Amino acid sequence: MASAAFFAPLYANPSPHGASQSFFHRAAYFSFGPPRSAFRALKHSSLLHKEPGLVPKSVRAPGVAYATAATEKSIHDFTVKDIDGKDVSLNKFKGKVLLIVNVASKCGLTTSNYTELSHIYEKYKTQGFEILAFPCNQFGGQEPGSNSDIKQFACTRFKADFPIFDKVDVNGPTTAPVYQFLKSSAGGFLGDLIKWNFEKFLVDKNGKVVERYPPTTSPFQIEKDIQKLLAA
Repeated sequence: MASAAFFAPLYANPSPHGASQSFFHRAAYFSFGPPRSAFRALKHSSLLHKEPGLVPKSVRAPGVAYATAATEKSIHDFTVKDIDGKDVSLNKFKGKVLLIVNVASKCGLTTSNYTELSHIYEKYKTQGFEILAFPCNQFGGQEPGSNSDIKQFACTRFKADFPIFDKVDVNGPTTAPVYQFLKSSAGGFLGDLIKWNFEKFLVDKNGKVVERYPPTTSPFQIEKDIQKLLAA
Protein backbone atom coordinates (compact mmCIF):
# COMPACT_ATOMS: atom_id res chain seq x y z
CA MET A 1 0.00 0.00 0.00
CA ALA A 2 1.29 3.44 -0.85
CA SER A 3 2.22 5.88 1.84
CA ALA A 4 0.61 9.29 2.20
CA ALA A 5 3.76 10.78 0.67
CA PHE A 6 2.74 9.28 -2.69
CA PHE A 7 -0.18 11.68 -2.78
CA ALA A 8 1.68 14.76 -1.55
CA PRO A 9 1.35 16.64 -4.89
CA LEU A 10 -2.42 16.68 -4.43
CA TYR A 11 -2.07 19.28 -1.71
CA ALA A 12 0.41 21.56 -3.48
CA ASN A 13 -2.38 23.71 -5.02
CA PRO A 14 -1.53 23.03 -8.67
CA SER A 15 -3.24 25.00 -11.41
CA PRO A 16 -6.93 24.29 -11.92
CA HIS A 17 -6.15 22.80 -15.32
CA GLY A 18 -3.56 20.36 -14.05
CA ALA A 19 -5.16 19.49 -10.74
CA SER A 20 -7.82 17.12 -12.02
CA GLN A 21 -5.42 15.31 -14.32
CA SER A 22 -2.93 14.96 -11.49
CA PHE A 23 -5.62 13.58 -9.21
CA PHE A 24 -6.96 11.02 -11.66
CA HIS A 25 -3.49 9.62 -12.33
CA ARG A 26 -3.29 8.97 -8.61
CA ALA A 27 -6.93 8.00 -8.20
CA ALA A 28 -6.36 5.17 -10.66
CA TYR A 29 -3.83 3.80 -8.22
CA PHE A 30 -6.45 3.02 -5.56
CA SER A 31 -9.84 3.04 -7.31
CA PHE A 32 -9.80 -0.47 -8.78
CA GLY A 33 -12.32 -2.96 -7.45
CA PRO A 34 -15.53 -2.23 -5.52
CA PRO A 35 -15.96 1.44 -4.58
CA ARG A 36 -15.39 0.92 -0.87
CA SER A 37 -12.88 2.30 1.57
CA ALA A 38 -10.32 0.45 3.64
CA PHE A 39 -12.48 1.49 6.61
CA ARG A 40 -15.27 -0.87 5.51
CA ALA A 41 -12.93 -3.82 5.02
CA LEU A 42 -11.38 -3.34 8.44
CA LYS A 43 -14.44 -2.52 10.49
CA HIS A 44 -15.95 -6.00 10.04
CA SER A 45 -12.83 -7.93 11.02
CA SER A 46 -12.83 -9.89 14.27
CA LEU A 47 -9.69 -8.04 15.32
CA LEU A 48 -11.46 -4.72 14.99
CA HIS A 49 -14.20 -5.92 17.29
CA LYS A 50 -11.59 -6.62 19.95
CA GLU A 51 -10.50 -2.99 19.83
CA PRO A 52 -13.66 -0.93 19.30
CA GLY A 53 -13.02 2.35 17.53
CA LEU A 54 -9.50 1.40 16.48
CA VAL A 55 -7.86 -0.01 13.39
CA PRO A 56 -6.00 -3.05 14.83
CA LYS A 57 -2.24 -2.73 14.81
CA SER A 58 -1.93 -6.20 13.31
CA VAL A 59 -3.70 -5.10 10.12
CA ARG A 60 -2.34 -1.58 9.83
CA ALA A 61 -0.30 -0.81 6.76
CA PRO A 62 3.10 0.83 7.26
CA GLY A 63 3.22 4.50 6.36
CA VAL A 64 -0.52 5.09 6.90
CA ALA A 65 -1.59 7.26 9.82
CA TYR A 66 -4.78 5.65 11.06
CA ALA A 67 -6.89 7.77 13.39
CA THR A 68 -8.73 6.80 16.56
CA ALA A 69 -12.50 7.12 16.48
CA ALA A 70 -13.97 9.89 18.58
CA THR A 71 -16.49 7.53 20.12
CA GLU A 72 -17.51 9.94 22.86
CA LYS A 73 -19.15 12.30 20.37
CA SER A 74 -21.61 12.21 17.51
CA ILE A 75 -22.13 14.55 14.57
CA HIS A 76 -25.09 15.97 16.47
CA ASP A 77 -22.78 17.62 19.03
CA PHE A 78 -21.47 20.17 16.53
CA THR A 79 -22.67 23.61 15.49
CA VAL A 80 -21.62 24.94 12.08
CA LYS A 81 -22.37 28.00 9.98
CA ASP A 82 -24.58 27.73 6.93
CA ILE A 83 -23.83 29.34 3.57
CA ASP A 84 -25.48 32.56 4.81
CA GLY A 85 -23.31 32.72 7.95
CA LYS A 86 -26.01 31.60 10.41
CA ASP A 87 -25.27 29.09 13.17
CA VAL A 88 -26.83 25.66 12.63
CA SER A 89 -26.84 22.97 15.32
CA LEU A 90 -26.42 19.58 13.66
CA ASN A 91 -28.60 18.22 16.44
CA LYS A 92 -31.50 19.18 14.16
CA PHE A 93 -30.55 16.19 11.99
CA LYS A 94 -30.85 13.66 14.81
CA GLY A 95 -32.71 10.59 13.60
CA LYS A 96 -31.72 11.18 9.97
CA VAL A 97 -29.20 9.46 7.70
CA LEU A 98 -26.58 11.93 6.50
CA LEU A 99 -24.19 12.03 3.57
CA ILE A 100 -21.52 14.66 4.24
CA VAL A 101 -19.48 15.89 1.26
CA ASN A 102 -16.72 18.48 0.72
CA VAL A 103 -17.72 20.19 -2.53
CA ALA A 104 -16.08 22.43 -5.13
CA SER A 105 -17.42 24.36 -8.13
CA LYS A 106 -14.52 24.06 -10.58
CA CYS A 107 -13.45 20.42 -10.23
CA GLY A 108 -13.58 17.71 -12.87
CA LEU A 109 -15.89 15.82 -10.49
CA THR A 110 -18.28 18.74 -9.96
CA THR A 111 -20.93 18.12 -12.63
CA SER A 112 -21.35 14.38 -12.04
CA ASN A 113 -21.38 14.69 -8.26
CA TYR A 114 -23.76 17.63 -7.98
CA THR A 115 -26.11 16.03 -10.52
CA GLU A 116 -26.19 12.68 -8.72
CA LEU A 117 -26.34 14.23 -5.25
CA SER A 118 -29.36 16.29 -6.27
CA HIS A 119 -31.06 13.21 -7.74
CA ILE A 120 -30.50 11.09 -4.62
CA TYR A 121 -31.59 13.90 -2.33
CA GLU A 122 -34.87 14.35 -4.17
CA LYS A 123 -35.46 10.60 -4.04
CA TYR A 124 -34.87 10.07 -0.32
CA LYS A 125 -35.34 13.42 1.45
CA THR A 126 -38.88 12.54 2.54
CA GLN A 127 -37.59 9.26 4.05
CA GLY A 128 -35.23 10.86 6.58
CA PHE A 129 -32.15 11.50 4.43
CA GLU A 130 -30.05 14.67 4.25
CA ILE A 131 -26.97 15.74 2.34
CA LEU A 132 -24.68 18.23 4.07
CA ALA A 133 -22.33 19.98 1.63
CA PHE A 134 -19.22 21.80 2.86
CA PRO A 135 -17.40 23.91 0.23
CA CYS A 136 -13.62 23.71 0.44
CA ASN A 137 -10.89 25.48 -1.54
CA GLN A 138 -7.92 23.35 -0.43
CA PHE A 139 -7.66 21.16 -3.54
CA GLY A 140 -6.29 22.96 -6.57
CA GLY A 141 -8.03 26.19 -5.57
CA GLN A 142 -11.22 24.84 -7.16
CA GLU A 143 -13.70 26.58 -4.84
CA PRO A 144 -12.42 30.19 -5.02
CA GLY A 145 -15.75 32.04 -4.92
CA SER A 146 -17.58 33.70 -2.06
CA ASN A 147 -20.37 31.93 -0.20
CA SER A 148 -22.93 33.81 -2.28
CA ASP A 149 -21.16 32.71 -5.49
CA ILE A 150 -21.15 29.09 -4.33
CA LYS A 151 -24.82 29.21 -3.35
CA GLN A 152 -25.86 30.70 -6.68
CA PHE A 153 -23.78 28.17 -8.62
CA ALA A 154 -25.14 25.11 -6.81
CA CYS A 155 -28.75 26.22 -6.60
CA THR A 156 -29.03 27.71 -10.09
CA ARG A 157 -27.00 25.32 -12.21
CA PHE A 158 -27.74 22.07 -10.37
CA LYS A 159 -30.96 22.94 -8.53
CA ALA A 160 -29.29 21.76 -5.31
CA ASP A 161 -31.93 21.79 -2.58
CA PHE A 162 -29.84 20.20 0.17
CA PRO A 163 -28.10 22.25 2.89
CA ILE A 164 -24.85 23.97 1.88
CA PHE A 165 -22.64 25.33 4.62
CA ASP A 166 -19.88 27.88 5.11
CA LYS A 167 -16.59 27.26 3.30
CA VAL A 168 -14.23 25.26 5.53
CA ASP A 169 -10.79 23.68 5.65
CA VAL A 170 -10.84 19.88 5.85
CA ASN A 171 -7.09 19.30 6.26
CA GLY A 172 -4.30 21.04 8.14
CA PRO A 173 -4.13 23.13 11.32
CA THR A 174 -7.33 25.06 10.57
CA THR A 175 -9.49 21.97 9.93
CA ALA A 176 -13.10 22.58 10.92
CA PRO A 177 -14.06 20.72 14.14
CA VAL A 178 -16.79 18.76 12.36
CA TYR A 179 -14.18 17.43 9.92
CA GLN A 180 -11.80 16.61 12.74
CA PHE A 181 -14.58 14.42 14.10
CA LEU A 182 -15.38 12.81 10.75
CA LYS A 183 -11.75 11.96 10.04
CA SER A 184 -11.10 10.64 13.54
CA SER A 185 -14.15 8.38 13.18
CA ALA A 186 -13.05 6.83 9.88
CA GLY A 187 -9.34 6.95 9.11
CA GLY A 188 -9.68 5.79 5.50
CA PHE A 189 -7.00 4.72 3.03
CA LEU A 190 -4.77 7.74 3.69
CA GLY A 191 -5.40 7.90 7.40
CA ASP A 192 -6.47 11.35 8.46
CA LEU A 193 -6.23 13.12 5.10
CA ILE A 194 -9.17 14.11 2.95
CA LYS A 195 -7.86 13.20 -0.49
CA TRP A 196 -9.69 15.57 -2.84
CA ASN A 197 -13.00 17.28 -3.54
CA PHE A 198 -16.16 15.19 -3.08
CA GLU A 199 -14.94 12.74 -0.47
CA LYS A 200 -18.00 11.39 1.31
CA PHE A 201 -18.97 10.27 4.82
CA LEU A 202 -22.14 8.29 5.52
CA VAL A 203 -23.57 8.89 9.00
CA ASP A 204 -26.31 6.87 10.67
CA LYS A 205 -29.39 8.10 12.54
CA ASN A 206 -27.42 8.22 15.80
CA GLY A 207 -24.80 10.56 14.35
CA LYS A 208 -22.04 7.96 14.01
CA VAL A 209 -19.88 7.56 10.89
CA VAL A 210 -20.47 4.15 9.33
CA GLU A 211 -18.67 4.53 6.00
CA ARG A 212 -16.18 6.73 4.16
CA TYR A 213 -15.87 6.86 0.37
CA PRO A 214 -13.09 8.23 -1.83
CA PRO A 215 -13.81 11.09 -4.24
CA THR A 216 -14.04 8.70 -7.20
CA THR A 217 -17.04 6.92 -5.67
CA SER A 218 -20.14 8.36 -7.28
CA PRO A 219 -23.24 9.12 -5.19
CA PHE A 220 -25.20 6.54 -7.18
CA GLN A 221 -22.77 3.86 -5.99
CA ILE A 222 -23.65 4.73 -2.38
CA GLU A 223 -27.42 4.42 -2.84
CA LYS A 224 -27.73 0.86 -1.52
CA ASP A 225 -25.85 1.79 1.66
CA ILE A 226 -28.20 4.75 2.14
CA GLN A 227 -31.22 2.47 1.72
CA LYS A 228 -29.90 0.06 4.37
CA LEU A 229 -29.45 2.82 6.94
CA LEU A 230 -32.84 4.31 6.21
CA ALA A 231 -34.43 0.91 6.79
CA ALA A 232 -32.54 0.30 10.05
